[in-house]
Amino acid sequence: MLTNQLCLIPEVNEKQVRQTLINELKLYKALKVKQENLDEQKANGILTLFPKLKDQNVCSELKVRQIERALEYSLDEIEQDIIRMKYLTSRMVKDLEVCEELGLKKDRYYKLKKQATFKLSTALGII
Repeated sequence: MLTNQLCLIPEVNEKQVRQTLINELKLYKALKVKQENLDEQKANGILTLFPKLKDQNVCSELKVRQIERALEYSLDEIEQDIIRMKYLTSRMVKDLEVCEELGLKKDRYYKLKKQATFKLSTALGII
């Protein structure tokens, strides 16, 4: 019975999942800044400081909140650190740099990174 159930779960393309998640995390950084800018504008009584070609503020706010919730509640502390250091900093960070800073061996680091990627992708509904 268990074997039949496992066969019903479709296989996913790991590379595609990882790339989709990375793209969303890169977008998250920009959306987070956008949200902070909008909050600052509202606090100063300014409706629009820059011209808007698209109005997707509600969607942007939802994405930011859901990514933050997924980071906080679906990952343990070390997985959060890996994702934040690797994808949410303003500079390009190499895996070995993150690995060394966290004091992890390479195989352990890559296992945790893969695990974090799939947990986060699941929490966000990517898979």
